[in-house]
Amino acid sequence: MSTHSAESVAPSKWRKRPVVIEAMRLTWDNRAVVADWCGGRCAEQAPSGTVYAPGILLIPTLEGQMHADEGDWVIKGVADEFYPCKPAIFAATYERHSDGSPDAEC
Repeated sequence: MSTHSAESVAPSKWRKRPVVIEAMRLTWDNRAVVADWCGGRCAEQAPSGTVYAPGILLIPTLEGQMHADEGDWVIKGVADEFYPCKPAIFAATYERHSDGSPDAEC
């Protein structure tokens, strides 16, 4: 007798739970602030003005080190983990949360 459910043999549809996350959009000017926040490391700038590594921020994630580029969002997830997110995915997935505080902009 099999112990597998129907969910394990075919894909099924799922919706993300409505959770509130923290995020910062990465720019060249705020990269040090974002690095401090997420425990990341700023990529070094070459003499030519380009960056040695892909991305301007290296972020330790649950899946290993990831690179974030200028314009990416850095997200603090529900388990206090950090990861980069491309702008188009961020825009399709998240909307600003209003918690009633003065700095919340909706």
